[in-house]
Amino acid sequence: MKPVIELYNVNAVNLMEMVDRCKHDVYLVTDEGDRLNLKSKLCQFMGIARLIEGGKIAKASIECEDIDDYSMLIRFCIFGAA
Repeated sequence: MKPVIELYNVNAVNLMEMVDRCKHDVYLVTDEGDRLNLKSKLCQFMGIARLIEGGKIAKASIECEDIDDYSMLIRFCIFGAA
């Protein structure tokens, strides 16, 4: 099973900057079951545009391919920095 991070009120711009620093694929998974690879800029625009409410991601989760990427993203979600 891949590591999963639940997102609540995360700054979308900062999140995309963190995803760009990841070494492996990172997927945004919606409640509807959509699974978008955030390493793709096209998927970033498509996925984030649907989920943004007032400049923040309302609710979604992220799946990581790599444990180091997971560690970096979980630190970002908890502390706001890598």
